[in-house]
Amino acid sequence: MSLSSSSAASLPRMRMFDKIPSAEEFISEIEPLNVPAVFSGCIKNWKAFSQWNPSNGGLDYLQEKAGSSTVEAMLSQQAPVFYGDIRSHERVSLPFSTFIGYCKDNLCDRCDGEDSFLESKKHTLTESHTGQFEFPEQIYLAQVPILNIECTEKVQLECLREDVEMPPFLESKTISSINLWMNSAQSRSSTHYDPHHNLLCIVSGCKQAVVLWPPSACPFLYPRPIYGEASNHSTLDLDEPNFCAHPRAEHSDEYSQKIILHGGDALFIPEGWYHQVDSETLTIAVNFWWRSDMMSGLSDHMDSYYLRRILRRLIDKEMNQLLHLPSLVDDKIDGNQSDQPNTRVPGGVQLRQMSVLHETDQLAVSALQKLVSLVHERVNPNQPVNSTPANNLAVEGKDESNEIMKPDLFNLKDDPVALLLWTLQPLALRCVLLAMAHNFPRTLEALILLVLSPVGAEVLTRKFEEMDQLIGEEDRSQFFQIFYGVFDNQIAAMDALLNGKESFARQICVTKVRDYGEVSFTAVLSSRLKRKGMKKWSGFIFDSGWKKK
Repeated sequence: MSLSSSSAASLPRMRMFDKIPSAEEFISEIEPLNVPAVFSGCIKNWKAFSQWNPSNGGLDYLQEKAGSSTVEAMLSQQAPVFYGDIRSHERVSLPFSTFIGYCKDNLCDRCDGEDSFLESKKHTLTESHTGQFEFPEQIYLAQVPILNIECTEKVQLECLREDVEMPPFLESKTISSINLWMNSAQSRSSTHYDPHHNLLCIVSGCKQAVVLWPPSACPFLYPRPIYGEASNHSTLDLDEPNFCAHPRAEHSDEYSQKIILHGGDALFIPEGWYHQVDSETLTIAVNFWWRSDMMSGLSDHMDSYYLRRILRRLIDKEMNQLLHLPSLVDDKIDGNQSDQPNTRVPGGVQLRQMSVLHETDQLAVSALQKLVSLVHERVNPNQPVNSTPANNLAVEGKDESNEIMKPDLFNLKDDPVALLLWTLQPLALRCVLLAMAHNFPRTLEALILLVLSPVGAEVLTRKFEEMDQLIGEEDRSQFFQIFYGVFDNQIAAMDALLNGKESFARQICVTKVRDYGEVSFTAVLSSRLKRKGMKKWSGFIFDSGWKKK
């Protein structure tokens, strides 16, 4: 058994156990982590381990014990890869004894040094008049039930149940199904996840490569649409990925972990973990599926709540990642260190305005000049900044004929205004905005109503919330009184900030739903949010002084 991985150090790491855990250890220390675990030699005491091995007459044993049973198999002309999508394979019924015959023939071919598998790939599958398949390498016994508590009539190999023992650490679990997996030639199951916890036990042969990805790697594996058939399967060809069609796939290896499993080993694959399994010729495995405690404990009437909570969590995580630019941390502009929470704003706009900034805060002054310039360039692109009086800057956002279009930017690096705001420390930004309110009120109004993009609104409101934590209640109240006092319509200013912030979150929401579910319904989602949910979405925003009561 060997292990290799190209995943980042911060990702969940597969755990290796030489000792079989007790039920208590598994329930308390292994299962709750939702991280794969390998149990070496876990099933060597099974009757199946000693009796099913093809090298020791196991095929004769299986034929005698279960040969009369009819099993359902996967048939695929794309073998050795077997895709879960029903369009890519057929389900065919055949006597178990027939499949055992294929395995015996393959075993003889291997002994004679023939490679009938490679030759068979050149042909097309046909079925002879006797009902046997000409190219049996395209047949794979996948998920043949030995036990199924939900549908007992579908159980095809119940006669093998006595050869399979329940691992002691699963004794307290309600097993939903036990299945046989058996291939006569080399095979690969396509990349997919299971909706249940899975214990994969290797009875004979070798799983040459089991590659696993955590649920967080879902966007990089391009799952099939969540509303479609085989929605738990990836659409990627990992051997020859098309990076033009699937650009995120370039990062899939960074999340992967690989394990080789031999006879006697068992692998715990938690629900939601993607896995691709390569099996050598004549590999026999048994797996156990059971529902996780989390899924078992979910009440139907809570589904919509959990969906909203999880989606909000994904949105917040993505926003934090988009706005976290390490290269900018050292370049952030600090305000005057004397401008601490105890600083008070006298009546009017007297808080150390432009003249004080000019004397002590050269970096903040530079930021102010650049911000004013950016706003002027946006509102009056054909006029030099100095040719437009600051207090007469046109703000005509309420006029439908106005040609000034508010930028629809969501990437911080693409928006110079948002990027500038991001580089300012909260107290430095406070000084800049107060100076703008006093010296360039119309420019400040244009910034908020005409220039601020969705990502800019998110950055500015985050800075406001950071500022709230650094100044007292009286200073906070006075600051926002000055800030909103610039606007003829203060509600319009607040709406501009809220609408931009919500537009930013909405775009991320649509992106995450697409990435995780491959669902393209941007227009539907946007219209529903606008028609029904947008006002409610503001409930996700922490209360802050920038929101006018």
